[in-house]
Amino acid sequence: MEIKKCGVIGAGQMGGGIIQVFAQSGYDTTVWVRSDSSEEKAKAKMEKYFQKQLDKGRITEEEKAASIGRIHYVQDYAGMADVDLVVEAASENMDLKADIFRALDENCKPDAILATNTSSLPITSIAAVTKRPQQVIGMHFMNPVPVMKLVEIIRGLETTDEVYKTVEDMSVAVGKAPVEVNDFPGFVSNRVLQVMINEAIYCFYESVAQPKAIDDVMKMGMNHPMGPLALADLIGLDTVLAILNVLYDGFKDSKYRPCPLLKQYVDAGRLGVKSGRGFYEYNK
Repeated sequence: MEIKKCGVIGAGQMGGGIIQVFAQSGYDTTVWVRSDSSEEKAKAKMEKYFQKQLDKGRITEEEKAASIGRIHYVQDYAGMADVDLVVEAASENMDLKADIFRALDENCKPDAILATNTSSLPITSIAAVTKRPQQVIGMHFMNPVPVMKLVEIIRGLETTDEVYKTVEDMSVAVGKAPVEVNDFPGFVSNRVLQVMINEAIYCFYESVAQPKAIDDVMKMGMNHPMGPLALADLIGLDTVLAILNVLYDGFKDSKYRPCPLLKQYVDAGRLGVKSGRGFYEYNK
């Protein structure tokens, strides 16, 4: 199978990065957005990203214009009718993703591959709401997408070898390093990472140390480029909580139980970078 035209559902933190990578790699990219205001925000985000690349001398003015010109916006799933591969990058909510995949299944051409950027939800369950479970796959990019090399590729129970190979080849084509992972809650990345983040939150919750001290220990002592609490703020504390709940529900193991302080922060709207305040404060 050959991928010539891509689709992306959503243009938020992860979706925006995926759009950037696809367009800059030469793929015509159709982006589903919810409204006119969402479209304007997405266009401004793309302009800002490619201008930053231009200012740093990584691309030319012509390459910037070509990349932006490859991006097209739609507000109806029917606009995805001619894509070869579509990546869903919506919130980490099973009901929402199921609704999106039903709509994609109805509107995309029969041989299109339907991928999800979910960071923890079961691919097999998402695939089961479609009439093409063999063409559904997990394509979990890391944040920030333009910088991070890894893509976890997760097969559902019915995903074919041909679909896996197509997605693997495309990941390489856009400059990423694909790694095959089986369909378990949290896959590998978040099954390991979120336990560390949750334990760091417990350290703060139990007054073992302040956030900066916790992060400094992990950066200077373990050579991590970013501390776990700063990373949680970057990911979004609501997303961290959602992933931990998936792990806790999936494994029924107390080691995945979200720290009460994390839930309290989310309830208070302290979501991290995107809200201006999490374990640290940010200038919006």
